[in-house]
Amino acid sequence: MGYSSKDIKGIVTEILESRKEKGGIKNIYFVGCGGSLGALYPAKTFMEKESCTLRSAWINSNEFVHSTPADFGENSIICMACHKGNTPETIEAAKLGKEKGAAVIILTWLEESEIIEFGDYIIHYTFDASPDHLKGDIDYAGEKTICALLVAVELLNQTEGYANYDHFYEGVSMISNIIKKARVHVAERAAAFADAYKDDTVIYTMGSGASYGAAYMESICIFMEMQWLDSSSIHTGEYFHGPFEITDANRPFMIQISEGSTRVLDERALKFLQKYGKRIEVLDAKELGLSTINGSVVDYFNHSLFNNVYPIYNHELAEKREHPLPTRRYMWKVEY
Repeated sequence: MGYSSKDIKGIVTEILESRKEKGGIKNIYFVGCGGSLGALYPAKTFMEKESCTLRSAWINSNEFVHSTPADFGENSIICMACHKGNTPETIEAAKLGKEKGAAVIILTWLEESEIIEFGDYIIHYTFDASPDHLKGDIDYAGEKTICALLVAVELLNQTEGYANYDHFYEGVSMISNIIKKARVHVAERAAAFADAYKDDTVIYTMGSGASYGAAYMESICIFMEMQWLDSSSIHTGEYFHGPFEITDANRPFMIQISEGSTRVLDERALKFLQKYGKRIEVLDAKELGLSTINGSVVDYFNHSLFNNVYPIYNHELAEKREHPLPTRRYMWKVEY
């Protein structure tokens, strides 16, 4: 049976009930590869910041299989993302979850795929399947990032309690409209960005906090995978501990300025970039409307905003570089 984001509260309740006589749930692992792993970053950050008793981690599927945490077992939840359900490493991680007796939650887009036989709960998330993800009429609150966050929020609330639970669900009800407006807002600057950066061979992304996964995804999945550009995602807190030495007037950066607790890190990095660099594209969550979400939970919605604004830039850049986003050299073409 497939579930949607609306069923997650009941799923967590059922898991907790099933483990009541076995010591309960003690940990949750967020597992995936590439963009699917990056999409789980806000949930991982939520658990690290908000939970006092539950252990959590964010781990690549293949690493999880070959370097499995010692406490992973029947007192665990493994929450996995696998877009089309056919990533071999994530399928192996799901199999391991079954073998160890963990509760296996799989977030996926397709109704039918190889991985679903290894999941206890299959949650189908929304996804903009239009070319270059530009249609923009989906419910962004049903995407995999929010689904994973809802698993984390429900787990925390039903075990320890979560004081900002109602504010979080308020944010979920608001995020889709915020994203749709932000995508329209950046259209002109995205075209200008593509003109200015089309001949570059390297672009760095920067971010922090729960939204760092969006910067990571833009770097590895778009600039490297889909545009064959050199790139790296730089944590704004780490920028001053090595990476800032590459800053000059010619080096291009895309920097996320989050709303919430880590905004100060981003603003500090931006101040330095504006002093010593010249080619800086700024995505500011406050300007893009995220501050309408309650400050107690706004941290966890930055990723969804940035990750869904990036496609406007990516489409323009691919057009100007005459390098279509689906172009691949190795992926799905050779054995690896």
